Amino acid sequence: MNTRRLGLVAAFVILALVWGSSFLFIKESLTAFTPAQVVLGRVVLGAVTLLLVMLVSGRKWPREPRFWGHMTVVGLLLCVAPFSLFAWAGESLPSGLSAILNAATPLMTALATAAVLPSERLRRGQSLGIVVGGAGVVLVIAPSSMAASQALLDTLPAQLACLGAAACYGLGFAYMRRFIVGRHHYDSITVATVQLTLAAAVALLAFPFAALAAPAGAPLELSPAAVISLVLLGSLGTGVAYILNTAIVTRWGAVRASTVTYLTPLVAVLLGVVLLDERLSWNQPVGCLVVITGIIAAHRSATAHRAARVPEPTTANGPAAADAATIHPAVGAGGSRL
Repeated sequence: MNTRRLGLVAAFVILALVWGSSFLFIKESLTAFTPAQVVLGRVVLGAVTLLLVMLVSGRKWPREPRFWGHMTVVGLLLCVAPFSLFAWAGESLPSGLSAILNAATPLMTALATAAVLPSERLRRGQSLGIVVGGAGVVLVIAPSSMAASQALLDTLPAQLACLGAAACYGLGFAYMRRFIVGRHHYDSITVATVQLTLAAAVALLAFPFAALAAPAGAPLELSPAAVISLVLLGSLGTGVAYILNTAIVTRWGAVRASTVTYLTPLVAVLLGVVLLDERLSWNQPVGCLVVITGIIAAHRSATAHRAARVPEPTTANGPAAADAATIHPAVGAGGSRL
């Protein structure tokens, strides 16, 4: 294995650890901050991190007003809305369960892309994969006993919020495929920086008093663990991770890069059990494996279909652009997730 390949493998492993840890950071941050504060801190810190990268690397800002308008929508769908839903759900759900439900994002992306782009309609194998993945999602949230039934009723809104966040990611990537990919020619770091900068601006407008609010009317008490978790969530999980993902997608392509989605729930569940003493019922990890099986089946079908087509020029409108629709935010939002 040459040095460059070894470096990419290391980046892949680090990315899985960072995005898997993000759910732990959310849970710990919520011990001292409100969900709105977590969202605001996350996007602002992530934006500042990427702004520094833009400054150091000497990249130029895009000038087209239409691009900025489209990226505002992307920032809402890939950052503000899902981050808000995950933060709210994190108050009542184990971090590992949130990560498992987030694994449905590639399925949501496939459905949204097929709905928004007729040329990307689902093939039989993809449809079968989505059905299998959907069955896995049902298994994740299905109760296994009367006691679990009551727990399901208590946490169902939070679980649906996580699935809503996954749907936002799917819509966001479909929107990017429709209005950004092939129409604007900027590298992924520039796109991700614009996305997070706009998301931070929207969050500041949406939660103008979030920084001053106290959780549940109590005095704001900042613990070192909560502050560190929020800083790591923003700078690493929403900033540096975008850069790692960009390097992986550039070298491996979006389909191979998206396999990081299979590892993040494992990391999140392990951290939740070891550090937060969380416990999951048997159906949740089993359901996660069913979801991943569905994703693999859908990806293989899509890859086989592209390979069977007449070769296309590798341009912004060719196979490389088609792959962009499969990038997962938790797999890399903005061409970059979590």
